[in-house]
Parts: sequence; structure tokens; C-alpha cells
Amino acid sequence: WATTPWQKFLGLMFRKEISKPLVLALDKESRFGASIHMCFMRFPIDVVFLDKNKKIVDIATVRPWILNYTPKKAAKYVVEMKAGTAKFRIGERLELE
Repeated sequence: WATTPWQKFLGLMFRKEISKPLVLALDKESRFGASIHMCFMRFPIDVVFLDKNKKIVDIATVRPWILNYTPKKAAKYVVEMKAGTAKFRIGERLELE
């Protein structure tokens, strides 16, 4: 889980691989507050955006060095995972541990 501003900013930057999903918990539900960048990333990732009820509102595969990806709807949680592993559908609910 990434809960502090620094953890949220750093995310997966500078890593060579991802071993387990990273959950970014935002202070409030927002479209632009949930946007991500891929600066200093070495690999693509799947990103799942969840609303305050943990319902999926957007899913994207994002390549390295993309300057900005903003979800289609407001999100409270952003889950970053290995590309190709987000086998979910918009509207499904996820349980986060």
C-alpha cells in the first residue's frame, strides 16, 4: 500500500520489475487526483482504478514514459500490477487486503 505523498509519488519508479500489485490510496475520490505518470518506468503495467466502494471505474495498460494517464471516472484507489495480469471488467468490485 502507498499511503504517504512520497510513496504515492514514487510508486514503481526505478524498479526493474514488479513482484506484487501496489495499491495507492488517495485522500478523496477524484479523476485528476488519480492520474498517473510513467516517468522513470522500465516496463508497462496494468492499472485498475477503483471508486470509494472499490468498484472498477477504469482499466488501462500503460507504457513506460507516458507523461499522464487520467482515468475515465473518479477513483479513490489505484492498483498498479504487472502488465497482462488485470483480468477484470469495469463495474466489478475488488477486495483489497
